[in-house]
Amino acid sequence: MIQFNNNESFSMQKYARIGGLLYVVIIILGISSEFFFRGKLIVSGNPEATAMHIQANPSLWRIGIVAEYISIICTIILAMIYFFLLRPVHRKLNLLATFFRMVSIIVQIIAILNLIDVLFYLDNSNSLKSFTLEQCHAMAAICIKSHSYGYGISLLFLGCCFLVHGYLIYRSEFLPKVLGLLIQLAGICYISNGFILILAPKVSGLAFQLFFLPVFIAETSLGLWLLIKGINVEKWELKYNQAT
Repeated sequence: MIQFNNNESFSMQKYARIGGLLYVVIIILGISSEFFFRGKLIVSGNPEATAMHIQANPSLWRIGIVAEYISIICTIILAMIYFFLLRPVHRKLNLLATFFRMVSIIVQIIAILNLIDVLFYLDNSNSLKSFTLEQCHAMAAICIKSHSYGYGISLLFLGCCFLVHGYLIYRSEFLPKVLGLLIQLAGICYISNGFILILAPKVSGLAFQLFFLPVFIAETSLGLWLLIKGINVEKWELKYNQAT
């Protein structure tokens, strides 16, 4: 049986707290990008007004893009921390959850490229003179909608990850069971939102509003718990020793 010294015992606690901090940063960046950066410039159903806002505030649009990419970097690091944190509970399921999360990250990265394309279509350079102003605005609007769908699909895969991670957290014994249940609820919300976006796009906006609160509560609770309380190191060690 593997024995831990004090430094090794508290290293996982340190990683758990770093994971909590990253989680909080990801939540803040996500909300800021959606409501304060990109969200302030998009006028729903009005491509012309949206284009005018973006052209008047291109820096704000670019900051939103950078915020989303920083969020992805934090998510990749968080995925690694989750991989080591939950591995003692069930290695194969933990690996499955990690694959789901990585697929989600890849889809999100591709979706963000649409936001960069918006800037190209709203550029006034000679390369776009063959298109009318209305056509450029329409193509920019399509890119924005494509990002929205791509992001929704990325959350669908993240929801699958959450179902597995929630189960592992529930079974872990070194984290509260209620956090596992909340994360599974968030996973169901993400999966439902993704399918509604594809199958019933007209009600997707309402669905997002309904799902936002339980997802926010679940992810914020887990992030703050890891940041403030961390894990029960003794029980994590016990799980680790049993698994090895």
